[in-house]
Amino acid sequence: MGFERQKDFGTPESQSAEQVTLTIDGREVTVPAGTSVMRAAAETGGDIPKLCATDNMKAFGSCRLCLVEIEGARGTPASCTTPVMPGMVVKTQTPRLEKLRRGVMELYISDHPLDCLTCSANNDCELQEQAANVGLRDVRYGYEGDNHLALPTDHSNPYFDFDPSKCIVCSRCVRACDEVQGTFALTIDGRGFASMVSAGQDEDNFLASECVSCGACVQACPTATLQEKSVKAIGRPEKAVVTTCAYCGVGCTFRAEMRGEQLVRMVPWKDGKANRGHSCVKGRFAYGYANHKDRITRPMIRDSIDQPWREVSWEEALGYTAGKINDIKARHGARALGGITSSRCTNEETYLVQKLVRSVFGANNVDTCARVCHSPTGYGLKTTFGTSAGTQDFDSVMDADVIMVIGANPTDAHPVFASRMKRRLRQGAKLIVIDPRRIDLVRSPHIEAAHHLPLQPGTNVAVMTSLAHVIVTEKLYDEKFIRERCDWDEFDDWARFVSLERNSPEFLEAVTCVPAQTVREAARLYATGGNGAIYYGLGVTEHSQGSSTVMTIANLAMATGNIGRPGVGVNPLRGQNNVQGACDMGSFPHELPGYRHIHDAETRSVFEKDWGVTLDTEPGLRIPNMLDAAVDGSFRAIYIQGEDILQSDPNTRHVAAGLEAMELVIVHDLFLNETANYAHVFLPGSTFLEKNGTFTNAERRIQPVRKVMEPANGYEDWQVTQMLANAVGANWNYTHPSQIIEEIARLTPSFAGLSWERLNEIGSVQWPVNEKFPQGSPVMHVEGFASGKGKFVVTEYVPTDEKTGPRYPLLLTTGRILSQYNVGAQTRRTDNVVWHDEDVLEMHPTDAENRGFKTGDWAKLASRTGETTLRVLVTDRVAPGVVYTTFHHPSTQANVVTTDFSDWATNCPEYKVTAVQVMPSNGPSEWQEDYADLAERSRRIDTAMEPAE
Repeated sequence: MGFERQKDFGTPESQSAEQVTLTIDGREVTVPAGTSVMRAAAETGGDIPKLCATDNMKAFGSCRLCLVEIEGARGTPASCTTPVMPGMVVKTQTPRLEKLRRGVMELYISDHPLDCLTCSANNDCELQEQAANVGLRDVRYGYEGDNHLALPTDHSNPYFDFDPSKCIVCSRCVRACDEVQGTFALTIDGRGFASMVSAGQDEDNFLASECVSCGACVQACPTATLQEKSVKAIGRPEKAVVTTCAYCGVGCTFRAEMRGEQLVRMVPWKDGKANRGHSCVKGRFAYGYANHKDRITRPMIRDSIDQPWREVSWEEALGYTAGKINDIKARHGARALGGITSSRCTNEETYLVQKLVRSVFGANNVDTCARVCHSPTGYGLKTTFGTSAGTQDFDSVMDADVIMVIGANPTDAHPVFASRMKRRLRQGAKLIVIDPRRIDLVRSPHIEAAHHLPLQPGTNVAVMTSLAHVIVTEKLYDEKFIRERCDWDEFDDWARFVSLERNSPEFLEAVTCVPAQTVREAARLYATGGNGAIYYGLGVTEHSQGSSTVMTIANLAMATGNIGRPGVGVNPLRGQNNVQGACDMGSFPHELPGYRHIHDAETRSVFEKDWGVTLDTEPGLRIPNMLDAAVDGSFRAIYIQGEDILQSDPNTRHVAAGLEAMELVIVHDLFLNETANYAHVFLPGSTFLEKNGTFTNAERRIQPVRKVMEPANGYEDWQVTQMLANAVGANWNYTHPSQIIEEIARLTPSFAGLSWERLNEIGSVQWPVNEKFPQGSPVMHVEGFASGKGKFVVTEYVPTDEKTGPRYPLLLTTGRILSQYNVGAQTRRTDNVVWHDEDVLEMHPTDAENRGFKTGDWAKLASRTGETTLRVLVTDRVAPGVVYTTFHHPSTQANVVTTDFSDWATNCPEYKVTAVQVMPSNGPSEWQEDYADLAERSRRIDTAMEPAE
């Protein structure tokens, strides 16, 4: 599509069902009640001049440029703050209005430098545009901008500048920070011509302020006061392509605005149903990794991991790889081969990788990082509800009255959704936070949790069961819902179990470290406070009882009737952009696409007939089993697309040993990541900006990913997988991802109504989308559960085998930070490192004092598995006895200390509970130094050898 700014209707859309008819400039107009006159005019093609108004914020009425005349009304009211009324007669253009608007615009221009020709916003400036709209040709007043001349441009933020001389004090940036983002970092200081936007105290700049660089203020600014540095460097965009962000599971839609082959900026798409025109610092600004100097764009091979890499042609790389695969298969059988799909790649690419492993390699040894994070969600929700995905769309949170957040940190890990949640909380919804750490949602500007349950890591099941104990013993459950929608006998068994005294908050207080009274109050609030919605993250799933906790959450929702309508539900906040899609596409060794077991002969025959092969009937190996089998000698080769298992999987030493034991490790990625230290073949990948396909976000929303620029490596990732399959002996001939979508829809009932053409037409759709749900399914289980009756499951609390003791008295838990993403492969290669350039260990002041630590000291973090060193941050955000760190930097390798313990049902690793000791240190450990040396050696590229053409 060509370049033009998205239409701005001036004020938000009214959700009223009542319709109002009025007349605007002689035309009869019908709009929902509550619509502003400004929006009513815009919806019929009109364009009332405006500066302070924009359609993602409440009307403000300060600029006085949008004045109109209304028959029978006194004066000239502002159209943005005037709601439509039946029979209203409005005039938007009269001699009187022309004169008033020109006078208003003159005042604005008198406080604005007239350097339009050299301004980077020239021809992309609303002030310039509106001056033309009101017919301003000369200014009677002198330039009053001397008030701002002494204030230099603030260049502190790595992505945008703040030039106070250009500010017209429309307050749009301040309001965007308040209403859209919810950070409240900006304000207006001073009065009259001396008033200006401020990012905090006088000594603060944008970088040092509370600003989280979400870009809402930049997007809202009508002038060049707040503007991307990339626009200043490259120039005004000339075309735009709408695509989907490749960071977290929110799945924000962006306009990638281009000049030639250069990406100028990523602007949140207002019609994006997941983000509604908002963004975070990662999606908005952290795309520079696509052109980073570390990126590998030519295939490379080496015979052993102690050799330097050798750049080769695609033909040689694929021939070498296929020869090795076929040789290993001939010597050791198909089950010696396997693959790992990526939650970073598209649905189509993931589908092809599992198809490659099953139909070309010949076994079911396929796994994904989605199991490493959210497989308990799949198991737990499928057991209770009959489907293994979240129940709501993100919009649903705006109908919630009570929000329970457990084991998730939305402001850091899912920030755009967190902004929507905070907006609902500011409107009066109540919040319950269950987390060992005091996350930002517990207390931040205009937000405070009604209850914070700072549980001991590893006791999720105990806390959730104690909540259920209160709801059942105090008869706060919804009997009507349970009898109609659930299995009453199973509820009866479950109710008897949770009613036992040993499941009471008082009995379990010693286990959970949560005061019994707090548990009781939280349970009553959730059960009686209206619509109750539960949102959870990896703090639920990455435990030895992850699947059990998911089922306790489902039990609680069913018991209180909080399923099947807007504002309620059970909502897993998926970590990566396509975790949901990776699961949907059949990335687990026991399941084909659509969560159908490989043992099911009927399902198998559908795929066998379509693919023209006979499939192995036995489930394959999960990643830890592949690594064990590699050490044992029975697993020999692995193809890893877009995953860095050495940094992201638990017990790093075990992962390294497994990879080192393999004959052939193929890494298909953008960079020589940590796993590539042990690789023999490197196939360069493509970024989300260089490919077509789809991602599926945490609300089951399938959205198009559109190619913005040509792949630097020459191929999209699905093409690389196809070339590898054909080199090994397949005969695939896809020419576009639309054909892969067609195959997925043909073979998978929940996607039967999906097509590339339909996505291009409607923008996105939430599965299931088929004959029964032709428009998709924003809210699931509306009339009943997929399995018929909802199933209550008794979930006994079983303490983790990972125990603290005299040698390891503290519990380590891990998480993410806003500016960095997962293992940091992308964000560490952008200016986001300004905010977080190393992982640190958060420690409570009492624990720090007992060990002689102060903030900034080096500490040795040791567990029964391994040890690493990092700097300490003393903070009361963590409870005594608990320490916390992130895992974004490979120099720390936090997973060196995590254990092999995992969820009983799915093998999901127990990242969130590790017994550790923290001791003073002088710097990096011996292991870290050895690892750094290995990483440096393994990234040598022999540039003397030119690749064959």
